[in-house]
Amino acid sequence: MLAKEVIIKKADALTHRLKTRDPHELAAALGIIIMERPFNKLKGAYKVIQRNRFIFLRSDLDEDMKRIVLWHELGHDQLHRREAADADGFAEFDLFDMRKSRMEYEANVFAAQLAHSDEEVLELCYRGYDTEQIASALRSDINLIALKADNLITKGYDLKPQEHKNDFLK
Repeated sequence: MLAKEVIIKKADALTHRLKTRDPHELAAALGIIIMERPFNKLKGAYKVIQRNRFIFLRSDLDEDMKRIVLWHELGHDQLHRREAADADGFAEFDLFDMRKSRMEYEANVFAAQLAHSDEEVLELCYRGYDTEQIASALRSDINLIALKADNLITKGYDLKPQEHKNDFLK
C-alpha cells in the first residue's frame, strides 16, 4: 500500500510539471488514449495493451462525471501501471469501491488531489463553505471533496475530517 503522502506528492508533481489539472490535457500530455464506450455498469477503466495506455469511459456520463472518472483513471496510470499491464481484461479496475481494493482507494486519493488545487478548496473552506457547497461550487462530487479535505489534513491543515462514501464512483 502506498502512503497517502506519496500519492499526494505524485499528484502535485504531475500538475506542477504539466501545468494543468484538466484531465483531457493530462491524458494527452501523458500519451494516454481516451476512448468512450457504451458500458452498462462500468463508469471507466484503465488498461495497458501492448505498452499503449488507454482510459475507457462510459459514453453516457455527464461531463462533470467524465472528468471525475478520468482523474481516477489517471491515478491508476500513475500508481498502478504495472498491475494494469499484467491484468487480464478490466478485472483489476472495474470497481471504484475503496472498501474492497487498495488500488481503488489510492486512485481516489490521487484523483482528489489532482482535481482541485489546495488553494481553491482552502479558500472556500475559509469562506465558510461546507463540503456540499464546495462540491457544488467546483462542479465536483461531495465524496471527492471529502477525500481532498483528508489530503489537506495529511498536509498539516487544521480542518475537520469529512465523512465520505467508500463506493462513490461505483
